[in-house]
Amino acid sequence: MTDESLTKPQAPTEDPEYAANLRRATLASSVGSALEYFDFALYGLSTALIFNVLFFSQDDPAMATVAAFATFGVGFVARPFGGLFFGTLGDKLGRKWVLVITILLMGGASTAIGLLPTYEQIGLWAPALLVLMRLLQGFGAGAEQAGATVLMAEYAPVRRRGFFAALPFIGIQAGTLLAAVVFGLITLLPEDQLLSWGWRVPFLASFLLILVAVFIRMRLRETPTFIELEKSEQISDRPIREIFGHGLPGVIVGIGLRMAENGGSYMFNTLALTFFVAVAGQNADKSLLTWGVTLGSLIGIFTVPLTGALSDRLGRRTVYRIGSVFLLVYSFPAWWLLTLQNHAIAIAVIAVGIGFGVNVMLGPQCAMLPEMFGNRHRYLGVAMAREISAVLAGGLAGVLGAYLIAVSGGNWVLLGIYMATLALITTASTYLVPETLRRDLTRTDDAVKVSREESGEGVSSTTVTIRTVRW
Repeated sequence: MTDESLTKPQAPTEDPEYAANLRRATLASSVGSALEYFDFALYGLSTALIFNVLFFSQDDPAMATVAAFATFGVGFVARPFGGLFFGTLGDKLGRKWVLVITILLMGGASTAIGLLPTYEQIGLWAPALLVLMRLLQGFGAGAEQAGATVLMAEYAPVRRRGFFAALPFIGIQAGTLLAAVVFGLITLLPEDQLLSWGWRVPFLASFLLILVAVFIRMRLRETPTFIELEKSEQISDRPIREIFGHGLPGVIVGIGLRMAENGGSYMFNTLALTFFVAVAGQNADKSLLTWGVTLGSLIGIFTVPLTGALSDRLGRRTVYRIGSVFLLVYSFPAWWLLTLQNHAIAIAVIAVGIGFGVNVMLGPQCAMLPEMFGNRHRYLGVAMAREISAVLAGGLAGVLGAYLIAVSGGNWVLLGIYMATLALITTASTYLVPETLRRDLTRTDDAVKVSREESGEGVSSTTVTIRTVRW
């Protein structure tokens, strides 16, 4: 197959080999996403129910839970550094090999968690080792999802980019779903067996997913747009300088777009379980609550590609804004309903929050973030927007949320305000980015910067961007 055939993603049916590479890219991205979110969802579920007991002193159970969530947040702190390091490599060396390295690092750390001794066995070394593994996990994950996003956006047919770019994110739902199902099953074990060996099994099983992901990614071809960049000899020698120079407006807007999606995801996936246990006490059935995450992930399998496809017709901003406004309206009723201490209602609240509130934003985001950045620093730009927001939204959600629950005795209003604030930030951010629908990904300029330059000539930034895209 010639390089020229790889640089024409508009018509995959005209080139059978291109279509085969498109399918391979989808599978490679999906398996990686599944592994990342299997590990992260599993870690989040374990944080609230297992790590707080096994890896920290039980002199003050409430503070042990806060400390456990702090280790959960440590992974998010490492992610921007991983995104910076691997994102730079991805823009200089290509997407494929970076994705192979990140999956090995992230999956290896997750598997090692299943081998760690507990606080009772080695004292303070137990949480120290847990933090180390979490740092390595986060460092690898910092570029994993950004790479999958860029990979699929650059491979996808232009007019169906929203749909194709969203397909790998079914892996997110599959990984979260698998983690919830596995965790739900192991919590059926007697408590002594669960805490002695049962919790280790799913972490050790991550090794199997690593093998599958590496095998697929080794057979993957480089993306068409990166090949075009190499052919034109435009690969950046200093992508970091570029992204923190003229690319900074795009990073800032991208962070804002992610606040509600990422923060809301981790609040419903992990914090909601902790909150329900705090208000219901002994009446809380931990194994039942995980079915809310399971159902939400099942819904997401349909809503993510559907909203990605809708963004190909209605525009990225419109669909994204629908999701953020939904979460804004849903914030206060959701946390109040959890105080009713009804398991069926709690399951429904979590499922709707994940399936609709979060995933309606995730669908268009898959194509929108790569479209916001120029070809020379796209990997790094997407990684920085995703991972800095992961610290500010997802990482902080667990620690701050657990702290609010502990000091307020389970005040639902505070959590509602917190989630609504995230939704407001994201809604406002949708007004700061021009429409990126069908933007040419071989362009080296950023969408946000272009809109600002052209709007200075007295022309609407949105209008200019749409004209550029349609031509």
